[in-house]
Amino acid sequence: MDRSELAPLIDHTVLGPETTWADARTALEEAAEHGMNACIPPCYVEEATEFLEERDANGDVTLATVVGFPHGQNASDVKRREGVLAWKAGADELDVVINVGRLKAGADDAVAAELEELVAAVPIPVKVILETALLTDEEKRRACEAAVAADAAMVKTATGFSDGGATVGDVELMSEYLPVKASGGVGSYEEAMAMVDAGAERIGASSGVEILEGAPESA
Repeated sequence: MDRSELAPLIDHTVLGPETTWADARTALEEAAEHGMNACIPPCYVEEATEFLEERDANGDVTLATVVGFPHGQNASDVKRREGVLAWKAGADELDVVINVGRLKAGADDAVAAELEELVAAVPIPVKVILETALLTDEEKRRACEAAVAADAAMVKTATGFSDGGATVGDVELMSEYLPVKASGGVGSYEEAMAMVDAGAERIGASSGVEILEGAPESA
C-alpha cells in the first residue's frame, strides 16, 4: 500500500493531557498536507473547524474527537451531551470509550444502551473504544456485540492511555463484528500494515507522518 492509499486510513492523533491548541493546529496542518484525518481533543473542535475553513481544507480533513475520554466512566447523559456538543462544533466523527467497569460487571445492556443513546443523538459516525488490553477475549466479544446493538460505525482497540494497544489478534477478533480502527502503539509503516492485513480499516496514531514516510511513494 503506497502513501496515497494509506493516508486516508490514518487518524493523525494528538490527545495527551498537555495538548495545546498549537499542538492540535500542527496535527491539522499535517493531516491536510498529507491527506490524513485528524483526531484532537474536544475542547479544540470549534477552533479546528474554523482553522480548516480558513485553510479551505474543511472538506479534505475528516475531523474526529473523543467522548468519555480516556476512562469511559462519565454518566451516560454526559457522554451524549459531549457528543452532541462536539458534532455541533464541527466534528465529523466521534470516538467514545465504553464503560469498562460496567462491562466487566456483566452490565452489557447498560453498556449498549449508553452507546445507543449517543449514536441516536448525532448524525455522524461513532467509533467505540474497547480498551482491549483490559479485557478478556470473551469481554471483547461482548463489547463488540454491544457496539453492534447500538448501531456504531466502528470499533477501536485502545485509547493509548492504558497498558497495551492494538494487536493483530484483537483486530482479527473485532473485525468479525464491525470495521476496526487499530489504535495504540502503531508507530511505523510496518506496524500499520500488519494491522491493515489483519483487517483494520483505520489506523489511529500520533505518528501519522512517520508512518507515511515509511510507505512507498507509489505502488
